Amino acid sequence: MPNYYVNRNAQSNGDHEVHTTTGCSNPANPENRIALGNHLTCTTAVQKARQYYSQVNGCYYCTKACHTT
Repeated sequence: MPNYYVNRNAQSNGDHEVHTTTGCSNPANPENRIALGNHLTCTTAVQKARQYYSQVNGCYYCTKACHTT
């Protein structure tokens, strides 16, 4: 199961992006990450991230299935 985290720093549109811990070409700095744990899909990782932030989105590069425009 992939391990996920959410970026503490919001994007310019206010989204806090959810990333995988491996294989992302646009990762957040380690000090800006909140660990979300292992999840079968990015969907449950995004749901977990909503416990921290109301505006969450999947990373375009590593969690594209959960990225919305």
